[in-house]
Amino acid sequence: MNPDALGGQLELFLEVLECGSFSAAARRRQLTPSAVARRIDALEQALGSPLFQRSTHEVRATPAGLAFAERARRILDELRLARAEVVSLDSAPEGLIRVDAPAPFGRRRLAPVIAEFLVAYPRLDVQLRLIDSFIDLQGEHLGQVDLVLRIGPLTDSRLVATPLAPMRRIACASPDYLQRRGTPGDPRELPEHDGLDWDALAPPHAWRFTIDGQVRTIRPGRRRMTANNAETLLLGALAGLGIAHLPTWLISEHLLRGELLPLFCENGLPPPESSGVYALRQHPAGASRMRLLLEFLKNRFGPVPPWDLALLNSLSRA
Repeated sequence: MNPDALGGQLELFLEVLECGSFSAAARRRQLTPSAVARRIDALEQALGSPLFQRSTHEVRATPAGLAFAERARRILDELRLARAEVVSLDSAPEGLIRVDAPAPFGRRRLAPVIAEFLVAYPRLDVQLRLIDSFIDLQGEHLGQVDLVLRIGPLTDSRLVATPLAPMRRIACASPDYLQRRGTPGDPRELPEHDGLDWDALAPPHAWRFTIDGQVRTIRPGRRRMTANNAETLLLGALAGLGIAHLPTWLISEHLLRGELLPLFCENGLPPPESSGVYALRQHPAGASRMRLLLEFLKNRFGPVPPWDLALLNSLSRA
């Protein structure tokens, strides 16, 4: 199979896994649901095993599908690295790329990928500036830097936004806290619990849950700690102070190690929020070196981010 066709088929499979339906994946790819179904059928026939259990309401991965998802991501990574090596040896662009990103995401997720990118492109350099402010969602630092990574809703249509990764949040607490206070089985029990919450400027989707088909905002009754920094809230949750509602890119490793326990995830991961992680730039074209980095980040973080893929596999075994 042609490498581009294989990569496209694997990306489509991962998108169906993330979205939980053929129709949602079809909207992303500007395809019809029947076209997506046919391509998944062809992949299943080639592998000789069903990857999804289909129903009228949802599409869920089989155990074989979840196992294959890990392989699919590794194959996509290898294809991307192979292309990068070829380009780096033949007329690769040179120069400096200046990037501005939120500090927690930059430290945990972006910096390792930037290092991988620089290994693949030895003629390129990156200046990475990490900031703690939540204020600059409109990318006001553009001009000082080439790319600005932001998490959350975007309001300035003058900027060119490239989606890099979806955002999911999970309510979670330490085993010690849940042993002392009990495990809530429904978000409506949160007011009976202690929590860790945002001080003043909370993310738009924090503490939102879909109950009986309606989105409701429900918070713990007592706020043991408030902060304007997600990593601070994470430390409070690990210390057993209460329940936090945090993004999966921040807490996935703690969930996988059992240091935090997920709440309200009986049906798997919650759906992605309407906003996510974006790279902002001022002009559609931009320098070739900037486009290379954008493609690298898109491939590394999507269509299902590695932190969410690990949780999908973990929750399916729970």
